Amino acid sequence: MHVVLSIGGSTMSHDGKPDVPLLKKLAAVLKKSRNSFGIVTGGGHNARVYANAARELGANEFEADAVAILSTKKNAHIMVHALKGLAYQNVLDDFEEARAVAQDHKVVVMGGTIPGITTDTDSVLLAEALEAKRVVNVSNVEAIYDSDPRKNKSAKRFAKLTYEELNKLAAKSDMRKAGTHF
Repeated sequence: MHVVLSIGGSTMSHDGKPDVPLLKKLAAVLKKSRNSFGIVTGGGHNARVYANAARELGANEFEADAVAILSTKKNAHIMVHALKGLAYQNVLDDFEEARAVAQDHKVVVMGGTIPGITTDTDSVLLAEALEAKRVVNVSNVEAIYDSDPRKNKSAKRFAKLTYEELNKLAAKSDMRKAGTHF
C-alpha cells in the first residue's frame, strides 16, 4: 500500500539547518515499514523568507511562489540523501513519472511542482497518482484549526472533518499567496 507523507519544511529544519537526527529517525521508520511511500517536502520558513524578498524586489505572486518552490526542492534533495538506498535517488517533478518510478522503488520524493499551489496540494495530487490510501501531513501544528493557533489563541481545533468541511475551510482561508497555507 502507498502512503503519501506531506512533510512541512518547518519540521525538517530548525534555525535554517536540516534536522539530521530527525531525518535519520524517519529513514529508520520507513525502512521497517511494509508500505511504499511518496514524500512531498515543504519549504518552511526559508520559503517564506525568500518569497517575501522576491516580492520586495518586485516579483508578482507567481514569481514569488517559483522562488519558494526552490526551498521545497532543497528540502527534497536533503530527504533523498537521508533515504539513500531506500528512495529513488532523484527528486521528481512530475506525477506520472512518480507513478512509474514508484513501481520499482519503495520511496519517491518530490518538492513543490507548480507555482500557485501548496505542497499540501502536491501531496494530494501525488496520492491520486500513486492511488495511495492515506495522506499523512507532518506539520509543526498538531491539528487542523480555523485559523493559525500561534496567532489566534481562540482558534477552533477540529477533531474530525469531512472532505466537504475541509474544502469549505480551505476556500474560506485561501489567499493565493506564496508561502501561505489555506
